[in-house]
Amino acid sequence: MKAYISIVKLRFILLIQYRVAAIAGICTQFLFGFVRVMVIAAFYASTTATEPMSYGQTVTYIWISQAFLGMLPWNGDAEIQEMISSGNVAYELCRPLDLYNHWFCRAFAQRTAPTLLRAIPLFMVTLFFLPEKYSMQPPNSLASFGAWILVTLGALMLSCSITNLFNISMLWTISGDGIKRLLPAVVTIFSGMTVPLPLFPTWMQPILRILPFSGLVDTPMRFYLGHIKPSNILPYFFHQLIWTWILILYGKWLISRGLKRVEVQGG
Repeated sequence: MKAYISIVKLRFILLIQYRVAAIAGICTQFLFGFVRVMVIAAFYASTTATEPMSYGQTVTYIWISQAFLGMLPWNGDAEIQEMISSGNVAYELCRPLDLYNHWFCRAFAQRTAPTLLRAIPLFMVTLFFLPEKYSMQPPNSLASFGAWILVTLGALMLSCSITNLFNISMLWTISGDGIKRLLPAVVTIFSGMTVPLPLFPTWMQPILRILPFSGLVDTPMRFYLGHIKPSNILPYFFHQLIWTWILILYGKWLISRGLKRVEVQGG
């Protein structure tokens, strides 16, 4: 266990050094978030129908999802992909560590370090320095905030398990271009990152709830807003945990199959 903790710690320290990239990410996410807020403002101004979320809740939903963009499993580990394509993955196989757990620890650091660097400044700006019409709201209650923290941790573990599946898939395809182009679209649409899931058509709601992607963005955001009562946290948290374990078990089975047929390229 100490070895895995050390991997997370060292990887985390390495990733938080990219402060210029973090500043660029903050500016980019703020810009795209502001564009999305303007679109939502126009949408709410042009409709008289009763929406499942208020305008203020939807704006807050957008800002939090922008702040946690780095936590989404929309890409894999570029270094792992390079190791597989160059043949240096052979060194990974020589380590006295479980390869799946090793890559999972790397994914954990990859999803937390950049997110923390970008989320805190973005929260400060959108909470305190924007006009009220475009600013995010504070948590609905202390209980909602606590529930949000818990399901955000669940979303992080779910994200790491999906990221690891992406990394493992590189054992079957050297370039991985197809997956790299497909995964971001699937994750951002079905997680609620592009459009909040409550705004999707009613007939799609059961499908969206069953899929694991709702646990990445939609579930944490709706607890923060109080759109879901904190007392109802167990079904949503168990949904995240069950999908996380399913994906972890599938990933372990997949990597065991992949290592039996792996062909080291180069080196």
